Amino acid sequence: MAKDETRRMNRQIISDDVDSLAALRDIEKYNPSDTEYTVAKLDALRTAMQAAQDGEARAEAALKSARDNANATEWEFHNAILRAKELVIGQFGKDSDEVQAVGLKKKSEYKTHARNSKTEPAPTVGAT
Repeated sequence: MAKDETRRMNRQIISDDVDSLAALRDIEKYNPSDTEYTVAKLDALRTAMQAAQDGEARAEAALKSARDNANATEWEFHNAILRAKELVIGQFGKDSDEVQAVGLKKKSEYKTHARNSKTEPAPTVGAT
């Protein structure tokens, strides 16, 4: 039996198992002592496995579709909010309380840049 049955099977191993089942069907004298491993029961397990894989594929496709839809609507909402903020600036001005209310800084809240004077640094005395 497997060491860690919580990990997914390698696709190649599953393919090899399906090939082994096909070979078991061709063995006419195959009559296992444990009835849980008859060809009919192994076929039923293979069918159940395929149904589970198909269900997983459908669920994954639905998840990707839902993710794409959520992403598109998030961007649509974000872009609409950005445009609404621009319209608030246009309607009320860059220094209005309304601009601050929508999460932007008023123009007067930005620091003004101090101009650098072009003075030379003082010479050091007694430098050796």
